[in-house]
Amino acid sequence: MAETNALDALIQALRRLPGVGVKSAQRMAFHLLQHDRPGAQLLSRALQDAAGHVHHCERCHTFTEDVICSTCLDPRRDHSQLCVVETPADQSALERTNAYKGLYFVLMGKLSPLDGVGPKDIGLKKLFDRASDGLVREVILATNFTAEGEATAHVIAEGLKARGLTPTRLARGVPVGSELEYVDLGTIAHALVDRR
Repeated sequence: MAETNALDALIQALRRLPGVGVKSAQRMAFHLLQHDRPGAQLLSRALQDAAGHVHHCERCHTFTEDVICSTCLDPRRDHSQLCVVETPADQSALERTNAYKGLYFVLMGKLSPLDGVGPKDIGLKKLFDRASDGLVREVILATNFTAEGEATAHVIAEGLKARGLTPTRLARGVPVGSELEYVDLGTIAHALVDRR
């Protein structure tokens, strides 16, 4: 009976991951227990270690094991640019482009009144204080182009303007290598409006 409870607990724990339903969680649990016990132990230790040691950077809010993350401490970064992103995954995507060399502020979410997520929940006061520190000259709003991401960018832009700062927004447009007839109409419309 104890094995069944432990197995059920594992399945329920795996279901907490985004996009993982009951069947996927069962498949993962059965695979780990039947074919990869060392992998299960490794996963267990890695999760426990990360949960115990990884926290938010005091300056940018991303994940780090230190008080201040290595990006914020890097003297080669442009401290006059601050890029606002929703998640550490978004920050990582921007970093992989090697096109941005400024600093970040990670919201750890987006405004979503229907889900009860307001300005305090994503640290807007901390963002506004950081952007108004006298070093930052440009705030780049790199929230996602979803309804919530757009609303978040709008609220941030208004708050920054009220503090005398002029934010910029990531451009939207037709993806490289695509053909216009296959691009959705909203993307084409934004590309026309944002043309340069």
